[in-house]
Amino acid sequence: MSRTIQWIEIGTIIRSLGCCPSEGELHDLIADVEEEEPTGYIRLEKFLPVMTEVLLERRYRPIPEDILLRAFEVLDPAKRGFLTKEELVKYMTEEGEPFSQEEMEEMLSAAIDPESNSIHYKDYISMMVVDEN
Repeated sequence: MSRTIQWIEIGTIIRSLGCCPSEGELHDLIADVEEEEPTGYIRLEKFLPVMTEVLLERRYRPIPEDILLRAFEVLDPAKRGFLTKEELVKYMTEEGEPFSQEEMEEMLSAAIDPESNSIHYKDYISMMVVDEN
């Protein structure tokens, strides 16, 4: 009997292994391991060799803390040290590779300070950064 995993869980699995692919990279990886007639499931024997290669090649490494900080600072030209919830939602859903509704809700639940209704991005970055050691 063939063991399978739902394709929708692939991103969670990859990220739990310390990889940080973009949504586009994730879709490409899923396309590589998906059956010719998509079933919604990925066979483990097809996924494991691809994932092993990803890990050995150290693909999809996390973005370093200093680069994340500079990215937030670009969005905060007044150098306030925070973005409002509205600013964050606008940038993350209308610019670049837009977040889905689910991704946005997940980020907001982790990032937004409920008292100020804003994201203090230095605190958020330190919470997000993956220790590579």
